[in-house]
Amino acid sequence: MVEWRISDGLTDYDDAVATMEARVNAIAAGEADELIWLLEHPPLYTAGTSADPQDLKDPDRFPVHATKRGGQYTYHGPGQRVVYTLLNVRERGHDVRCFVQDLENWVIATLGEFGLTGHIRDGRVGVWIERPDRPKLPNGQVAEDKIAAIGIRMRRWVSFHGLSINVEPDLSHFDGIVPCGITDYGVTSLVDLGMPVTMADVDVALKRSFDTTMRRTTGQPLACDTSPPA
Repeated sequence: MVEWRISDGLTDYDDAVATMEARVNAIAAGEADELIWLLEHPPLYTAGTSADPQDLKDPDRFPVHATKRGGQYTYHGPGQRVVYTLLNVRERGHDVRCFVQDLENWVIATLGEFGLTGHIRDGRVGVWIERPDRPKLPNGQVAEDKIAAIGIRMRRWVSFHGLSINVEPDLSHFDGIVPCGITDYGVTSLVDLGMPVTMADVDVALKRSFDTTMRRTTGQPLACDTSPPA
């Protein structure tokens, strides 16, 4: 069983981490169900295990939280749907790489509910949206913006932290960091792309696409797709 929890208002980051820590231990011990936790945070920056201090351009703008999830700097704030994924990866293929790929596919399927095509790019963490309405990059490629970030941590084969999708955050808040250490691309949101959607709409899409993308097995290893991302 997977419990779905939606928290109203803005959830304090340290409180969220403490809640996740306790739930992960309980899941690993077989004392609690898996959990998908949907929430919003007040404006803040988080530093993953690969964060470069030079990528924190405005350290006094918002609180900065060091976290042991993978990845670099990212922003959380109102208008962004944070999805904490406390899931038993041992029972979902026993393969972290496949699990992260499933998270990516889950985000892409969710975006597809609104007629958007998300992309995974080699060497760039997260989910990206092509922007043909903007000038091409110096290398001639179509401009792209990031719409979702992914960063997880594992303990005893249970995942926590997870992903975030930009619904309608203040995009200027990303200016205080180099998001995920990537300088050549921008950040977008569903509303910025002209999608008149609410947080509740995104929650429905997330839940609807979860069962078709987040594989559950009997614990046998998965052969995940190793083809280059489109």
